[in-house]
Order: sequence, then structure tokens, then C-alpha cells
Amino acid sequence: MAGEQSFKAVVNNTDPKYSYVDKRGNTRIGGKAWSVDITGSNYNHFLGKKIGDSVDGMFVGEGDQSLTGYKLEITGGSDLTGRPMRSDIDGGGVKSVLITAGVGYKGKKYVKKKGKTYRYKYDGLRRRRNLRGNVISQDTRQISLKVVEFGKRPLAVIFGDEQGPANVEKSSGEEE
Repeated sequence: MAGEQSFKAVVNNTDPKYSYVDKRGNTRIGGKAWSVDITGSNYNHFLGKKIGDSVDGMFVGEGDQSLTGYKLEITGGSDLTGRPMRSDIDGGGVKSVLITAGVGYKGKKYVKKKGKTYRYKYDGLRRRRNLRGNVISQDTRQISLKVVEFGKRPLAVIFGDEQGPANVEKSSGEEE
């Protein structure tokens, strides 16, 4: 494969105290996410890690956008084709698994009646799905990360989010 290997990391801030203004001007509490590319030596740091492992934030982002001082937990991911990683499957390869509703399968059956489509959720409905294991490998393309410990700088300032948190204060040296 030509080119440099990379992950797309999605950093989720789940702190309920965190509030931000969305594009429509509504104030939201918690749940803001940012997307970051992980390349180079930082890419190698993530290989072999499992879902549930904690990583240092300095390996996420580059330069000024590095999350130094943050502690992040790996919560999931997916490969190039979109197969989700599942925490209860060991290894980094693809496995065919018989599963009920959960990660990788919604557990719904679609039935057409009189030209309309209805969704039904039956008890005990299971399907065989190809899912990826819980270890990050070279086939992984997207990793989900959750903030466990916060650093000194707010995430909105690090990622240059102009509509960042409402509670971020400007430093006293700045004039408007």
C-alpha cells in the first residue's frame, strides 16, 4: 500500500459541565466531538492497544493541536470497510459472529405491508455478522476516544472551535 498509514481519531468530550453553542445557535450540554488525524510515530503507538485501554493525549494530534495533559480511553473503532470493532471479540482480525442487538447489529426486521415498510423488533432475533476484534491493527481506520482526564487548555481552544464552550473565558490580557 503506497502512502503513509493513518487513523482518524474521534475525540468525544462527555463532561456534563461542558456546554457549547451549535451551528443553529442553541446551547448544548456535553457530547461535543472533534476529528483528528493520527500519523507517523503516533500511529505506531496505537497499534496493539485494545478497547478499554487508556492512552496519553500527547499521542493525539500534532504540534499546537496535541492533547498534552489529557488522558483518553479507547471506546471503539472501525476498519476501512466500516466493520465495527467489538470489545468482546479477541484479536484484530475479522470474525463471523452470531449476535443479538448491540454493536454491529440493530436487531430490527423490516416487513413490507400494503406498500409501506414497518420495523419490528422481535425478542431473540439473531444474525451472523462479520465484525472486527478489539485490538487495533493496521486494518483499523477510525478510533473512538473518550476524555477521561482533562488538561489545562480546553478542547475548543486546542481545536480552534470558534463556537466552542460557552464557559471558556478569555484571558485577562486580551482586549475586545
